[in-house]
Formats: sequence, C-alpha cells, structure tokens
Amino acid sequence: MPKTVRPRLAAAGALTVLLITAGTLPASADAPDRGHRPTVLKVPSQYPTVQDAVNTVPAGNTEPVTIKLAPGTYREKVRIGDEQHRISLVGTGRDRGDTKIVFNTPQGELKPDGTTQGSSGSATVMVRGDDFTARNLTIANDFDEGAFDINGEQALAVKTTGDRLFFEDVALLGNQDTLMTDSPVLTEISRVYVRDSYIEGDVDFIYGRASTVIEDSVIKALSRGSDLNNGYLTAPSTWKDNPYGILITDSTVLSDAPAGTFHLGRPWHPSGNPDAIGQMLIRDTKLPAAIKAAPWTDMSGFSWRDARFAEYRTYGPGAAPEGPDRPQLDPALADDHETADYLRGWNPC
Repeated sequence: MPKTVRPRLAAAGALTVLLITAGTLPASADAPDRGHRPTVLKVPSQYPTVQDAVNTVPAGNTEPVTIKLAPGTYREKVRIGDEQHRISLVGTGRDRGDTKIVFNTPQGELKPDGTTQGSSGSATVMVRGDDFTARNLTIANDFDEGAFDINGEQALAVKTTGDRLFFEDVALLGNQDTLMTDSPVLTEISRVYVRDSYIEGDVDFIYGRASTVIEDSVIKALSRGSDLNNGYLTAPSTWKDNPYGILITDSTVLSDAPAGTFHLGRPWHPSGNPDAIGQMLIRDTKLPAAIKAAPWTDMSGFSWRDARFAEYRTYGPGAAPEGPDRPQLDPALADDHETADYLRGWNPC
C-alpha cells in the first residue's frame, strides 16, 4: 500500500537546554536581558499562563523550546499552532499529578457566532505543530455530563493533528472522546507515541486517523452505570491506504464497569467517508472482565467486520481465543505490526 507521508521538519531531538539567537523569542517582562533567549520558558515565574509562554514561540521556529510548568492547576485552554514546532510542555513536580492543565468545554457548547465548539474548540490542549512533547503532567477535560443537558457531550482533553508527537508519563482524563489523534486531512499521516502514561474515558476515548502507539501504559474504561453497554475504548478512522492506525501494546486495561459491558472499539467514518477504514491492533495487553465476549461493534451503519480490527496475545479475564467475533493477528504478520512499524522510522527517545 502507498505510504503518503507529509514533508516535515526534522525531529526535535534531545531536550537539552540550548541558546537561540537574540530576538527569536521575545523576553518576558521579568526575564534578564543577556542578549539572547534561553530555550527554557518558565510558568508562572516568567509567564503567568501556559498559553502566554506558547505565544512567544514564533512560527517556523527551528530550535527546541521547553516550557517548564511549576506544580499547580492551570485552568486554561492551550493552543499550539500549525507552525509552532518543537515545543515541549514539562511538569516540574515529583509526579504527573502535581501539574494539571484543565478546562471544561464540551463540543456542543455554542460560540458567540451561534456555531458549536466542535472537537477543536472542545479540547483542553490542541496541538497542530510538529515535534511536540508532553511530559510529567496531567491534561484533563472536566466537563460534567450529568450537570448539563446539551447535545454534544464529547469533551476532549487533547486533540492533535501534528506529526511526531510524544506523550510520556502523562495522564489524560475525560469521559467521551478524551484523546483524539488526527491529521490535517485523511490522506496525510501523522504519528503519535504515548508511553508510560494513563488514559481514562468511556465512549470512543482513544480515536482518530493518526498512526498512534500507546505503549507501557494504563487505560481505564470508566463505567457509565449500564448493565449492558458502558462504552468503547477506541474509534479509529484510519485512511484506507494507511496500514497503521492505532496500536495498544504492552499495556493494561482496567475498568470499574460490570463484566461483559465494554467494547474494544468501533469503526468511525467521519461524515460517512468510505475511505476511512479503521485499523486497530491490541497486543500483549491485559484485558479486564468488563470487555465483551464480542468486543467490536458497528458504528453509524458501517460494519466492524469491514474494518481492520485484531488482537494478538491479549490476556487476562477479558481475553478470549480466536473466533468469528475475536479476530486475531496472523502470527506471521506480528513482526510487521510493532511500535517501530507504526512510527515509520521516527524514534522520539
């Protein structure tokens, strides 16, 4: 299959502190003037908000910029533009729970012009630029579904469209649509790597068309109080000519939902696009009793059997042997469906 990958800037490389040419990044009011700007920006000692620090990064920047966040809760939305590359958000607390970026916008909330927020407006953190890193922090959307009667309860913690995005030691918290990893258009491929992290939600809470790897992580499927159907881990919308959609590997899925009430996923076809043929593989991962015996299901008139869904060496009370409702990856193909294959030669470490 053809692998159409956008022309991109080179990978960011290490996050060591470098100095960049004078004037490239405007200094904050209380920063010392030494004729140059360090690549490390500090919130809130230099910039009062995360977005204030992000706003200093010029379009097309070519040097890594690390924004260090002191422990605390930052109630704001953060927007990283499509030409703001090589930005890292790093919490400086002892663990990821010490530093939290949080907001509470649902997709269906009305904007002043009468349109709705949509996924991009809903997201607490939106990343359009390339070579982004988030480390040692929590990103959440704490919209309270039970407190509001609104059409469009989806409330994203993170949405991405950039390429080569690395989330390490982060917690991503929400309910419906917690993490959306996307690309600018269906036929362009973006790569996202989530490692040593925690993701929770209930409906379609890991979804989108980017080639996304979630590795060595914990995923919690939250109960919605149903005895029949509590939700769906994933909803991939992979381009039909992209063999690599979402990979969950060497991870643990937890759930507080009753046994047999949670799906592994369903195929998302945005706007009914028939060329979005979801690819999803969950391998070497522990599954809880909450996972249904038939864990894949249809969506919006599209059959899950036409998607590319499979398991490989899953285990735990929610795992099951191969059958018509539990497709397994052919062992002969296992070496072609590892982390490096989904990331296509990019190594963020």
